[in-house]
Amino acid sequence: MKKIVLVLFVGLLGFSLTAQETGAKIEFKTETIDYGIIEKGSNGIRVFEFTNTGDAPLIISKVSSSCGCTIPKKPDGPILPGQTGEIQVKYDTNRVNPIRKAITVISNADTPTKVLKIIGEVKAKVEGTK
Repeated sequence: MKKIVLVLFVGLLGFSLTAQETGAKIEFKTETIDYGIIEKGSNGIRVFEFTNTGDAPLIISKVSSSCGCTIPKKPDGPILPGQTGEIQVKYDTNRVNPIRKAITVISNADTPTKVLKIIGEVKAKVEGTK
């Protein structure tokens, strides 16, 4: 009897290991955006592009930043398998300082929490420039 139970257990374990994973998967083109050195007051909008490489619709439920100076915007609806989407990030470039911020993305993907980064530096305008 013990041998039959052992054989059934090993068989079920083997079956579960060979079963394919299903669900949404999020793959970003890049997880860090480098603003470089930009002037105070310049365009602070950048975009993180991603693809749903899974086999189920991807739903991004929340996108938040580590600071009020960075405003992320998530997609409105689900991203179907194989489709691409964007997370728009707007940094307040009226602050002269280095940029080191994190954007947290929460979704139904196999990795439910992803942290994206923006880096760079905002410099004051040089006198005599527009």
